[in-house]
Amino acid sequence: RAKMEYHIRGLLEAIGEDPDREGLRETPARVAEMFEEVLEGTNYTNHEIAQMFGKTFTSEDIGADEAIVMKDITVFSYCEHHMALMYDMTVNVAYIPNGKVLGLSKIARICDMAANRLQLQERLGRDIAQIIAEAAGTENVGVTIKGSHSCMTARRIKNVSARTETKT
Repeated sequence: RAKMEYHIRGLLEAIGEDPDREGLRETPARVAEMFEEVLEGTNYTNHEIAQMFGKTFTSEDIGADEAIVMKDITVFSYCEHHMALMYDMTVNVAYIPNGKVLGLSKIARICDMAANRLQLQERLGRDIAQIIAEAAGTENVGVTIKGSHSCMTARRIKNVSARTETKT
């Protein structure tokens, strides 16, 4: 965290701000704490996330032999190209159990943890699919993501209605 605070202070100085002025004195610490939280997924591999959130039930116990679909899971992430916010993102996950069914909250937690990295939307879909596949023991996984990217909506082109959709 100290290294992040040091560099955030340097960034403030580089853009012409005084990091010692009243409104900015605690900003390096606040921003470092925020990055630790919103980029927590960086600390884990997909395999480790699958293990963390891989609590399953046998599908025979609950009669699940058809597709399980969870829709409109809300996440956000940060674009690895600009470190810009990817927001208003919804993830839909579907999978066909192969004897194991994930707890519903685990699907949302997997999506959130995978999004908590510097990310590309396309990779995020692949990461979620890979983690669900490992955790549920099935290759029959589909993921769609729709989201807005502040690198499109807030800078240069400023196309506020643009949304990106990916399917994995």
